[in-house]
Amino acid sequence: MVESELTSVPDTGWSEQDSADFIAYGPEFTPEGDRLRETVLNLLAPAITDSETPHVVELCCGAGQLSAAILERFPSARMSAWDGSPAMLAETRETCAAHTDRLDTQLFNLAESDWRDVNPKPTAFVSSLAVHHLDGPQKQSLFHDLYCALNPGGLFVLVDIIMPTTPIGLEIAAKQWEDIVRSQSMAKYGDLRALVAFERLGWNFFLAPDADPIDKPSSLVGQCLWMRESGFQAVDVSFYRAGHAILSGRKP
Repeated sequence: MVESELTSVPDTGWSEQDSADFIAYGPEFTPEGDRLRETVLNLLAPAITDSETPHVVELCCGAGQLSAAILERFPSARMSAWDGSPAMLAETRETCAAHTDRLDTQLFNLAESDWRDVNPKPTAFVSSLAVHHLDGPQKQSLFHDLYCALNPGGLFVLVDIIMPTTPIGLEIAAKQWEDIVRSQSMAKYGDLRALVAFERLGWNFFLAPDADPIDKPSSLVGQCLWMRESGFQAVDVSFYRAGHAILSGRKP
């Protein structure tokens, strides 16, 4: 395992307390997390199979569940797990402890551009529940830079919160998300402790879209168009539930 860290935490508006809350309850806060991960793995499979030296970069790896799943499913793949939180990186290294020979971690700032010229060019970029912290122009810039950074035939898979375009869409997303957290809390703990934390922390963006300035989700259609404008082909949506979606695009 290779570890590279900066000397200070990038100022993104996300705190280490936010990291602690997500580490504690992230699986219960994430709608259908197992299904999300399985979908990402299925999307990655052709690109990784076609590569002689598959290298996947996860942008904002969180607690490392997706990185660990990729390393487990694809024994030939090398994984780079990057995040803006030292606590998240530490958790990722623990989660991926069985695969440290194929893992490197790095502290980075998603909004900056100094990391985007990756060498050698990776097989795939994946990102889960992080890009919504960028505004629209920042997302457009990121998508363009990721396209340029990928190997030909490479894949970009984005798992994220999506901004509904109507009031009823917001209402439906908020209700679905709350119901899922309730169900997952009962399944995990036999009580509603995760739902209580979810409500106490104000995690349900769709109930109060203007409450937290660090959350800047964009519409589903808008992001698909930005990916296509960046050059990605076969842009597709493979999952949508409770205001969360999986988008993907391939570099020809």
